[in-house]
Amino acid sequence: MGPRILTPGALLLAFLLSATVSAQWLEQPDPRIPRTADGKPNLKAKAPRTPDGKPDLSGVWIRREGETAPPESNQFAFSLSWFKPKGAEIPLQPAAAKIFKERAARDGGGRPSEHCLPHGIPGAYLPPNPFKIVQTPGLTLILYEALVNFRQIFTDGRKYPKSMEPTWYGYSIGKWEGDTFVVETAGFNEDSWLDGLGLPRSGDLRLTERFQRPTAGHLQMEGTVDDPKMYTKPWTFNIDFDVIPNGDLIESVCENEKDARHELDR
Repeated sequence: MGPRILTPGALLLAFLLSATVSAQWLEQPDPRIPRTADGKPNLKAKAPRTPDGKPDLSGVWIRREGETAPPESNQFAFSLSWFKPKGAEIPLQPAAAKIFKERAARDGGGRPSEHCLPHGIPGAYLPPNPFKIVQTPGLTLILYEALVNFRQIFTDGRKYPKSMEPTWYGYSIGKWEGDTFVVETAGFNEDSWLDGLGLPRSGDLRLTERFQRPTAGHLQMEGTVDDPKMYTKPWTFNIDFDVIPNGDLIESVCENEKDARHELDR
C-alpha cells in the first residue's frame, strides 16, 4: 500500500475517516500492550512503564469518540470549544473575538491545513487522525500522521534557547511530575490556528500539556492556553485518546502544487 496523497480539497473528508481506516492496515500488534491469554489487547490493564518506572506513553493514539467528543459528522469536532470544562467560556480579547467570528462564519474555511500547512497544536489532536508517541531517555517525539509532521519534546534538562525562531509547533520542553508528563511549549509563529474553527494565537502563546496514562488503552491530556494578546486569562481544555493496539502510521501527504495545477486546468 503506497502513501496517502491528499489535496487540500480532500483534507476535510480525510479528517472524517475512522481510526480503523487511518492506521489499521499494517496489522502490527504493539508488544508493549498487555494482552489476554487469547492474544487480545487488555486495554483496561495497568499502563506499561519504562525501566526508570515512569508511565510509558509510547504508542499510536487517536482522539476518543463517544462521551468526551462530538460525533464525527459534527464540524465542532475540530473546535476546542467542545473540549473545555462544562460551562466555561473562552476568554477572547475583543480583537481576537473579531478574528474568530470571521473565521467561524465560514466554518473555518481558509485554515492553514487547506494549503498543506501544519495544523499546529493543539489543533493537530482534534481531527480523527492517529499520532504516535515515541518516548526515549532525553527526548520524546510526537509523530502526526496527517501531513507527516512531528514534534520534539526535550527531556534532557535544557532550558529554552535565548533566541527561538518562531515555528508552527514551537519549542517544547518536558518533565515528569509524579506520573504526569508536563510539556511546556513556546516559540510559536502567528500563522497557525489553535483549532479548525479559527481560534487565534499569537507569538506570545505558551501552551502547557499535562499527559497521564491511567490504563494501557487510555491517554488523557489537559491543556492550558496562556496567550495574553489573544485571551484575557489562561484557559484549559481536556482531550482523551484511545490507543490503536494493532496498527501503525502511514504517510498522509498533501500535495498543494498538484491541487493548484488542477484548478488551472478547469
